[in-house]
Amino acid sequence: MKPIFGRGPSLQIRLVLAVIASVALIIGDSRYHAFSEAKLYLYSLVSPLQYLADSPRLLLDSASDRLMTRHALQAKASRLERELFLLQDDLLRLRHLEQENERLRHLLGSPLRYDARRMVAEIMAVDTDPFSHQVVIDKGSIHGVFEGQPVLNEQGVIGQIIAVGKTTSRVLLLTDSSHGIPVRVERNGLRAIASGSGQLDTLVLHNITRNTDIKEGDVLLSSGLAGRFSEGYPVGVVSHVGYEEGLPFADIRVRPFAALDRVRYVLLLWPQPRLVDDRDTTMTEPDNEVTP
Repeated sequence: MKPIFGRGPSLQIRLVLAVIASVALIIGDSRYHAFSEAKLYLYSLVSPLQYLADSPRLLLDSASDRLMTRHALQAKASRLERELFLLQDDLLRLRHLEQENERLRHLLGSPLRYDARRMVAEIMAVDTDPFSHQVVIDKGSIHGVFEGQPVLNEQGVIGQIIAVGKTTSRVLLLTDSSHGIPVRVERNGLRAIASGSGQLDTLVLHNITRNTDIKEGDVLLSSGLAGRFSEGYPVGVVSHVGYEEGLPFADIRVRPFAALDRVRYVLLLWPQPRLVDDRDTTMTEPDNEVTP
């Protein structure tokens, strides 16, 4: 009985024939380019399959890149947000320093009359007693501060030193009810005493008769009497002049030029050295000065 499928050449012969055919094809293609057109069609036929096989890798790479880009953008956004916060904080501090610098410039460049020596001091503390208007500054005896020393700012008179420590001093403000300063009216030279009222925005003039030539808007300057404040420093402006029937004196109130509730820096002044006037000598040397 014959088998259905005839038996072909052996496997060894098939292998040899395949090798010979392959070598022939390789030689024919490499030397004579016999299959160039056929390879072009084969490449065109296989390329969609290559793209299809490569698409999972491309998708994974794209997703990974997008994920990394998103994380990188989030990290960059967080870093920029922190930097912006720090820059805003720096900007706030720079604005504060700019305002502080401007106040110091106004203080040192104020139109007040220049004395022999000046020093800027900063207010460290404010008295919590509502009936006492006093502040503590950061300058004391080691800086040459003395009791009775006048204290001003760029607007006008603040008060005077009443107690001196080693590194700090206490200032009695103009508006304290125990404080008084000799003043004169700039318009007509009228002299008076401006006393504290116990309110930070008000001084009062006592014992001014009803017929005295003083009116609202008059500017008061230090008169130089009593020797504490030199003459000509701005003190305040008359804000109210009133009269009550039966009272011999007028009700006169003065608004200080200096905003005492908003002062941070003050100016300490030392009087100018005076020339010695020795009338018993035949000649006075102009360089012979004494310091207070």
